[in-house]
Amino acid sequence: MSEPIPIPIDEDIRLMLAVAGGDTEALRVLIDKWKKPLINFFYRSLGSYTESEDQAQIVFIKLYRAAERYQPRAKFSTFLFHIARRVLLNEFRRKSRKPVEYIDPQEFHYEESEDPEVQRRLNEIEEMFQLAIKKLSEKHRTALLLYKQQQLSYQEIAEIMKANENAVKTWIHRARTQLRKEMEDL
Repeated sequence: MSEPIPIPIDEDIRLMLAVAGGDTEALRVLIDKWKKPLINFFYRSLGSYTESEDQAQIVFIKLYRAAERYQPRAKFSTFLFHIARRVLLNEFRRKSRKPVEYIDPQEFHYEESEDPEVQRRLNEIEEMFQLAIKKLSEKHRTALLLYKQQQLSYQEIAEIMKANENAVKTWIHRARTQLRKEMEDL
């Protein structure tokens, strides 16, 4: 049996190991760095900025609770988004037991434009994109968001989603194809 390849200790891993040692400042630094990427990840699946913030908060609580057991076996982002995916799946399960809520397009956050016509079109495109991405299966949506939004590699996504790289490539390809078709239909 071959030895596992050692993971280079980067700044995030150092910070997480410091959190395991009780350093609350290290936790604050990790939260500051990863809050926005996590909120963006959740937002594209949930469509609500407030819910996305709540889910990111849950991830950080779980991260803190897991700190003592943390072992740097992969990049920190892989570990973090593995937790985030589990939190997202739990949220989908919770929501499946409750009626779906209407999402007001005014809740969407993106760059504002000075031109009202451009802003109206941006609102329409964002609303269509939200409708289209929600039609993707969880695996396809998560793989695509981790790849495009978080810029993770196929290997990292495979580790997060507990799949092989070929499956991840297939999910991303199918997600893109379905999104393209859904956007055209809308």
